[in-house]
Amino acid sequence: MMESEPIEFPIDGTLDLHTFQPREVKELIPDYLAACQERGIFRVRIIHGKGTGTLRRIVQSVLEKNPAVVSFQTGGEDAGGWGSTLVHLQDFTNE
Repeated sequence: MMESEPIEFPIDGTLDLHTFQPREVKELIPDYLAACQERGIFRVRIIHGKGTGTLRRIVQSVLEKNPAVVSFQTGGEDAGGWGSTLVHLQDFTNE
């Protein structure tokens, strides 16, 4: 069985998880957040959708364990409501 090619997607501070399988999220989120930090992006919006809330719980569980995450909260009405999570990353350039 051949390995699938890595998928390239823009690192712009918004991660839309609609095209990913839930099992991919646990590795994807830390990699994406690290890539954002490398590019000087310290505010990230993760779009997980509203659905049953399972994906939101997975996302927030991953964020709780990530030392680069300063805080996170459910998106406001202007940012997708409870279908998204806003993440504040540690800005290591100011240390």
